[in-house]
Amino acid sequence: MGANQGGRTRRRLSTEERREQLLAVGARLFSESPYDDVWIEQVAEIAGVSRGLLYHYFPTKRDFFAAVVERESERMLRMTAPVPGVPVREQLAGGLDTFLEYVQAHAHGYRAFHRADAAGDQAVRRVYQRALGAQERQILAALAADPEFGLACAGRPEVRLAVRGWLAFTTSVCLEWLRGTELSRDQVRELCARALLGVLTP
Repeated sequence: MGANQGGRTRRRLSTEERREQLLAVGARLFSESPYDDVWIEQVAEIAGVSRGLLYHYFPTKRDFFAAVVERESERMLRMTAPVPGVPVREQLAGGLDTFLEYVQAHAHGYRAFHRADAAGDQAVRRVYQRALGAQERQILAALAADPEFGLACAGRPEVRLAVRGWLAFTTSVCLEWLRGTELSRDQVRELCARALLGVLTP
């Protein structure tokens, strides 16, 4: 530990804390600029670390961006995980409310996550596509286990495509909402919920 000019001690960050700090800085930069316009030197300077230390955690820029995307993917999957025994209609309202709260609070990370699909690096795009695939499977599993929608969705190949389209719709709505619209969070939640329920109703 060292002392700053005010006489207070500055705690050395643990490995996990430092990694999280770097990923938070990366999420902000990647949300504001295209992948090719973000430089590792920027991340190191903002975080107050040497470029060598950053490369110790992430050997390449591709590894760094992939880690930013995976971090946001894991967060979204955790917060939208289905609750066994709770009807999909009930989960949808609560899950979307929690999700939209996250989108507002972590706008940089959310934008950075969805910039991955436009990245020229195919390895980064694969990370993004895997994350979307996990979200899709999570929703389909919840529908299959639901008393109301399970039988209605069984044997309907269009359901998977509908869920995939709904994820794209929700992403577009959320990104536009973050840019600034007249819609409240409750209105966005209802819009997204109605969109999914509408395509699932036979």
